[in-house]
Amino acid sequence: MTSTVFENVRLIDPASGRDGAGRLVVTDGRIAAIDGSEAPKGARVIDGQGAVLCPGLVDMRVTLGEPGFEYRESIATGAQAAVAGGITTMAVLPNTSPAIDNPALVHLLKVRGDETGLVSIHPYGALTRGCEGAELAEMGLLKEAGAVAFTDGTRAIADAKQMRNMLSYSRFCDALVVQHPEDPSLARGACATAGARAVRMGLPQVPAAAEAIMIARDLRLAEMTGARLHFAHVSTEEGLTLIRAAKAKGLRITCDTAPPYFAMTEEDIGDFRTYAKFSPPLRADSDRAAVCAALADGTIDAVASDHAPADADDKRLPFAQARAGGTGLVTLLGVTLGTGLPLPDALRLVTSAPAKLLRIDAGVLEIGRTADLCLFDPDAVWTVTAGELPGRAQNTPFDGQDLKGRVLRTFRRGAEVFTAEGLA
Repeated sequence: MTSTVFENVRLIDPASGRDGAGRLVVTDGRIAAIDGSEAPKGARVIDGQGAVLCPGLVDMRVTLGEPGFEYRESIATGAQAAVAGGITTMAVLPNTSPAIDNPALVHLLKVRGDETGLVSIHPYGALTRGCEGAELAEMGLLKEAGAVAFTDGTRAIADAKQMRNMLSYSRFCDALVVQHPEDPSLARGACATAGARAVRMGLPQVPAAAEAIMIARDLRLAEMTGARLHFAHVSTEEGLTLIRAAKAKGLRITCDTAPPYFAMTEEDIGDFRTYAKFSPPLRADSDRAAVCAALADGTIDAVASDHAPADADDKRLPFAQARAGGTGLVTLLGVTLGTGLPLPDALRLVTSAPAKLLRIDAGVLEIGRTADLCLFDPDAVWTVTAGELPGRAQNTPFDGQDLKGRVLRTFRRGAEVFTAEGLA
C-alpha cells in the first residue's frame, strides 16, 4: 500500500464548495482522507507551501492528430502538453482520419490514452459517418463503446430535417449532441468576422449573426425533440442571449466557450497573424465582454481549451488559407484564471462542470474517488513562448503573453506525472 499526504495546501473542490487550508491523503491511487486523519506510516509527504490543490482539470474539447495527422499532435505529445497544464482528463473530437465513427476506434483511443500513463481520454463519437454531415453514425454502438457525446467537430449539421432526426434519435439513446454553431452557407470560405477590421485587411468575412442563426434553429429543434443539445465555443452576445432564454424556458441546453473568445478580440489578428485564426473567428470587443458576463452569470457551463494543433506548414500560409485553430492545453488554466472570477468559480468551469456535462467520473475531490490532482500557484506568473511549450504543436495564440497561475505538479491516479521541471 502506497500513500501520499498533501499538507499545507489550499484545497479547492468546486463540486462540494470546499475552499480552505487542509490536508489530503492518497492511498493506492484514490483519495483516502480529507483533513482530520493522521498520515499513514511511511507515507510520502508533499508540502504544498500554500499552493492550491484542486481536481485534475477536465478539458471537454480537444483535437488530436491521431489517427491520421500525427505530425500535428499525437496522443503521446498531446498528453504531455495536457499534464503540463494540469489536465488529467480529455474529451477528444472525432474528426480524425479515419473519423471516430466505429466502436473499435473509440476503444483504441481510450486504450492509447491509458498507455501514456498520463491522461484519461474520453472520445466523442462522430455524429455522421466520416464526419461528412450525411448518414447518421451508429450512435448506440458508439455510446456503448464509451463515446461521451456526438459531434462532427468543427462542421455544423446544415440540414434542419437531418438535425431534427439526429436529435430525436439522441434522445432515444440519452446521448448528448454537440453542435458547432455557425451557419455553413454564411461561413463558407470566410476567415474573419464581418466588420471594419476584416474590410481593412481584405479578408473573406462571415457575419457574427451566423452563430445566432444556427443556435436559433437548433434551439427550436431541441424543443421539438426534448434532446440534450450542447453548443461548443459560443462567441457572440446574440448567441448567448438566445441560450440564456432557452435555459430560462427549461430546455436541455448547455454550452461552452474557449479562452480566445474571452481573452482576445478581432484586433488580435494584427498583421495577418495566423496563430490568431480560429473557427469561429475572433469577435468584436462587445462580444468578448458578453462572453465574460455569461461566464459570470452561469449562462456558459464550461470552458474548454479547443486545442487545435497545427504544424508550421499549416500556419505559414496567407491568412485566408492557413489552418484555423490554436493550441490551448498548457494555457487553459492560466487564461481561465484571468477572467477575474473568484478562484473556485473559475476552477469549476474546467473541472466539475465539464465532467458533469459529459457524465465523466472526474473533476472532484471526494473520498474514494480517483486521485487526479493539480497543484498550482495562483500567483506565479509565467510567459507563454511558442517553440518551448510541451507537446508537438506550438501554434499558441498567446505567444509572448504573461499568464498568472503556474502548474507545479500534476497527479493521475495518485502517481506524479508532471513537475514544474518536466515530466515526472
